[in-house]
Amino acid sequence: MARKIRQLIRDLERAGFLDRGGKGSHRNLEHPQGIRITVSGQPGDDAKRYQEREVRSKIRESKE
Repeated sequence: MARKIRQLIRDLERAGFLDRGGKGSHRNLEHPQGIRITVSGQPGDDAKRYQEREVRSKIRESKE
């Protein structure tokens, strides 16, 4: 079962990313180290595989 967009955003926030807002269904999050990611979709939508991969990658990058 696919994870929801809200779960991806929660994971990013727990990793230290801050929500900088966005336009429409897009959320721009930024880590204090300067790492940025944009997550698109409504909070209740299923996340696409590429979105889950990108979120994992950015969280891993922020821990280095």
